[in-house]
Amino acid sequence: MLRVGLTGDLGSGKSTVAAMLAARGAVVMSSDEMARAMMSPGQPVYQQIVARFGRSIVSADGTLNRRELARIAFDPAQPRIAELNTIVHPAVIAAQADKISALEGTHAIVVIESALIFSAKPQDGRPWRERFDRILLVTAPEEHKLARFVDRAAAGRALSADEQAALEADAARRLREQHKTAEHAAECLVLPNDGTLAELEQKVDLAWLELLELERTHPTH
Repeated sequence: MLRVGLTGDLGSGKSTVAAMLAARGAVVMSSDEMARAMMSPGQPVYQQIVARFGRSIVSADGTLNRRELARIAFDPAQPRIAELNTIVHPAVIAAQADKISALEGTHAIVVIESALIFSAKPQDGRPWRERFDRILLVTAPEEHKLARFVDRAAAGRALSADEQAALEADAARRLREQHKTAEHAAECLVLPNDGTLAELEQKVDLAWLELLELERTHPTH
């Protein structure tokens, strides 16, 4: 089994690469999707977040108002994103570790997709280098990352100039939280997402061959 981290800044194209790897046979786990599930009503992470941030972040239907939570977490005057991360990250990492343990002894290539691989802290404090055998880093030009974030947030809706500016500012704040990726590029297999989708497919093909060979020769954990 090979443990692979897939990371990159917001809007870099991580999810696209994750889907390509899944199509080639990887077992892919999305940290964002796991976190969203844990932030559902009735879940321990949900209860901890509400206890810490207050009922103002709860919508009428009982779900978290993620926009309000993000507004509080990324408030430039008093940011609380680190406080939120101390609740969510250890729970997600622990759940991923359980799923990975179930695959021990197989030839699976397990891919953990996360924007915060280098900064997320597990409960046991293990550094990321002990959690992964290889890191794939997806990069993209800054303007592409901003455009992808805005397009995804707009979901096909026409935006006013004020909405566009607000989303771009939100993206910039979030990108500042993810600045550690560039610092670790030398330790990663870098996939530049700066061309066409077909060109990205070719890069993923080469990366997949490298991962297959690494899994074949890698000692069992």
